[in-house]
Amino acid sequence: MSYQSNDYPIRPIKELEKPLKKLVDRANVARRNAYAPYSQYLVGAALIDSRGKIFTGCNVENASYPAGLCAERTAIVKMVSEGGKKIKEIVLVGSSAEPVFPCGMCLQVIQEFGQGCRVTSVDPKGKVFRQVPLRDLFPFGFTPDKLDQ
Repeated sequence: MSYQSNDYPIRPIKELEKPLKKLVDRANVARRNAYAPYSQYLVGAALIDSRGKIFTGCNVENASYPAGLCAERTAIVKMVSEGGKKIKEIVLVGSSAEPVFPCGMCLQVIQEFGQGCRVTSVDPKGKVFRQVPLRDLFPFGFTPDKLDQ
């Protein structure tokens, strides 16, 4: 099945589920800690794992660009380092006027720990959001079962 952006419209923040608003707030706080001297593109992420614990992350750039980390992967690494293994929900707040979604590398890492989760993206002013199931953002992600073939 082919999806288009209008299948997942940008909606007003007042329509966001109340539990996710807490994640938006936490992602915004994390975003303020972003280290982005090269791109000036600040991103914050917050996730809740299967145990109900919240983890946050921000993007951390580096003069050697590939050494940088995206906010989503930072939050996931924190989750795993503290014993978490499964993402229930992940929220990110970027710098674009329109809510944007994770890069391909982040989608692959989210796939590893969040099969079945939703990805919610919010604009930096907290006025609108877009929400998409991971399977629709990354329909052919590389999964551990592919290693057994």
